[in-house]
Amino acid sequence: MKQEKKVALVTGASRGIGAAIAQRLIDDGYFVVGTATSTAGVAQLQTAFADHGTGALLDVRDGEGIDALLTQIEENYGPVMVLVNNAGITKDNLLLRMSEADWDDILTVHLKAVFRLSKRVLKGMTKARFGRIINISSVVAHLANPGQANYSAAKAGIEAFSRSLAKEMGSRQITVNCIAPGFIATEMTEQLSEDIRKKMNDQVALNRFGEPKDIANAVSFLASDQASYITGTVLHVNGGLFMA
Repeated sequence: MKQEKKVALVTGASRGIGAAIAQRLIDDGYFVVGTATSTAGVAQLQTAFADHGTGALLDVRDGEGIDALLTQIEENYGPVMVLVNNAGITKDNLLLRMSEADWDDILTVHLKAVFRLSKRVLKGMTKARFGRIINISSVVAHLANPGQANYSAAKAGIEAFSRSLAKEMGSRQITVNCIAPGFIATEMTEQLSEDIRKKMNDQVALNRFGEPKDIANAVSFLASDQASYITGTVLHVNGGLFMA
């Protein structure tokens, strides 16, 4: 059934930052399709979203899967008007020990998936003369981090890609922006020792980790009409860890 609400697609929506983004967009009145990589994650999303969205199984490495999902969304709910590219993984290692497979996988999941998903939604956005593409980058695209050459390169690539696409699509009233989170309290950071967490906090001007809702709030703004004249930019949400 086609939705009267605008349709938003959030990848990697089953936990952490992605879950917060999806819920905030629901609160903002969107019909949200959230993706997960497991059937359990999809079921969790469908329960959480109730009548305000749905969950979908997607491995963002799978180009055919991306095309099939977007076709299904368009046929069942309508064209995607807000795309949030959030799905991601890490495979950290010093470059001397990093395998080509780990380099390629990070670039595929983070950068190639953003290319594929963005390209796939552009036709519907162009027809509507409206669209919001919001790519989740990272502070490591700006601050060097040992052991994350692959991740840093992918995130920096996302930002450069976003600027180019913003120039290409601006005349169609499609905005393309990035959000670069700093240290955010998630399941991953909760597993760190108290000593490491303190050292990380000490690097942040606000002296605390951010919350997933802080990123969700930024997404909400960039997706809104209030941000209609903002495109090709990187919004840093890091508590002062990095100041551009």
